[in-house]
Amino acid sequence: MSVKTQATIEDLYKVEGKAELVNGEIVEMPPAGDEPGRASLKVAANLLNYEQRTGIGRAYPDGTGFHVHLPHREALSPDAAYHIGPPTGMEFLEGAPVFAVEVRSKNDYGPAAERAMQAKRDDYFACGTLVVWDVDLLNENLIKTRYCSSSQL
Repeated sequence: MSVKTQATIEDLYKVEGKAELVNGEIVEMPPAGDEPGRASLKVAANLLNYEQRTGIGRAYPDGTGFHVHLPHREALSPDAAYHIGPPTGMEFLEGAPVFAVEVRSKNDYGPAAERAMQAKRDDYFACGTLVVWDVDLLNENLIKTRYCSSSQL
């Protein structure tokens, strides 16, 4: 009988490509397709513009890691984000972004995907994120904005 070792945040640093640490396991994410990749780039570019105009917080593109502290999750990697915490150099940012964007990819549709996305939004809010955008490129209501409820603060 083999014993499975729980992955750590240090293990996550060694993964090539986008991944998160959930339930002690590294969850790798496939690269985005054309339209999802462009959508996350456009949001990140606008967030960077906001950062430069206001001088408050920092904008981050797809692939940036956020070290969080939930019993079942230690890292988030949104498709675009805005964070107001201190810079961390070469390390993952500490804590959740205040604003996170998840752009749906080809496999982010159907009942199981909806449940997974809802669970991830719940994790964002549990970590302190105030707003999460669910960007659905196949829906005429392109962006579904979710806010942290006052009971989650």
